Amino acid sequence: MNRKLKITLLTIPVILIVCTIAFGSFYTYWNTASPDKTCSSCHEIGKSVNSQAQSSHRNFHCKECHGTALSNGLHSIKEKGMMVVNHIKDKKVENIKLNEEQLLEVLINCKRCHTSEYAKWTSGGHSVDYEHIFLNTKHNSTEQINYDCLRCHGMFFEGNVSDVVEPMNIKGPWKLKDAKMATNPAIPCMACHQIHQDGLPKVRPDYADPKTIFYQKKNVFSKLGFYDRHEKVYFPATELPQLNLWAGERKVKVSDDRIMRNCVQCHAPNALHQAGTSDDRTPRGVHEGLSCTACHDPHSNDAKNSCASCHPAISNCKIDVTKMNTSYADATSTNNIHFVACTDCHKEEKRKIVSTLRN
Repeated sequence: MNRKLKITLLTIPVILIVCTIAFGSFYTYWNTASPDKTCSSCHEIGKSVNSQAQSSHRNFHCKECHGTALSNGLHSIKEKGMMVVNHIKDKKVENIKLNEEQLLEVLINCKRCHTSEYAKWTSGGHSVDYEHIFLNTKHNSTEQINYDCLRCHGMFFEGNVSDVVEPMNIKGPWKLKDAKMATNPAIPCMACHQIHQDGLPKVRPDYADPKTIFYQKKNVFSKLGFYDRHEKVYFPATELPQLNLWAGERKVKVSDDRIMRNCVQCHAPNALHQAGTSDDRTPRGVHEGLSCTACHDPHSNDAKNSCASCHPAISNCKIDVTKMNTSYADATSTNNIHFVACTDCHKEEKRKIVSTLRN
């Protein structure tokens, strides 16, 4: 065998071994060293790094949510590779945002710590996917699909609603333009939760003096935030306005609960702020003034056990409140639990009141 060829054949494996060791060492360092010395040293993501440092997730390494260059195979390599290319090209990026695909990948990591919340979200209505939102024949045949649908369903989708579903009419049949989107959640965790939002990590109380544990707890305002797809920014629930709602000419009493401020961004009345219009579910009648969370679990939306929180098993009417003729017990009931009034059931008393007012 030619001597030069023999040397070349022996050299190639050595080079490969050296390259593998070098890459492995660099990869290990990159994923274990402080983010300040690795990914967060890039000026492009300075804003994200600063916000994360002030959030309740500040003690977590970036990779625990965003993964590594090899955590998702070739897809991750491509994603991280493009970041390096853009950095070398000095591509100016004012504000880095995750696209919908990247965001849904991060969502999977949420359940590693927030197991209970994730399980409740999965069992509730907010985990609905694109298929059940945009291919709902009953809804699509009565209400025209429009751009505003994406304000609450698919708010991270980059494009118009016409890029999601076709045809844009009330005749159908409808289909998703990208069949792969069918099972994607239309209302992911990040619709209400800004991961880098300001907050403090939880700490253990002082067990040496148990009587003071209650007093050591500080008031913690809701960390919810509504993501506005038009502005591409979160509005903290504390900065959202309280709902002004009217029943005819009467102003409805509305809870100032910060969580409810977030809810009504999607479960909103029409432009005239008339109660019960559009998707408004603000309590009126006997429940007027209550917040959504007085009955609904924030993540699962479940309200099955909520009656017992305020009502005894037997009401003043000597009837179990959970079995009264309301939409709580029967979905076909005309007495919507959100708006039911005493006089809806007590017809005779209503007639007496009307008669008295007329006289």
